[in-house]
Amino acid sequence: MANPFQFLQQTRSEVAKVVWPGRREVLVTTGMVFALAVVAAIFFFGIDFLIRTALEFVLTYFG
Repeated sequence: MANPFQFLQQTRSEVAKVVWPGRREVLVTTGMVFALAVVAAIFFFGIDFLIRTALEFVLTYFG
């Protein structure tokens, strides 16, 4: 097991290797996340609507 000073040195050297995204990349990926969230919401709304409509039809037909 390494001593705390050595651990901090190794941690600092690993963090220095990280390639941080630029402003444009962050904005593009954030926009994509929001767009896909909207698409998923519309998809699940449509599926929910179809299931609800079918279930209401079955319950009113047999009820």
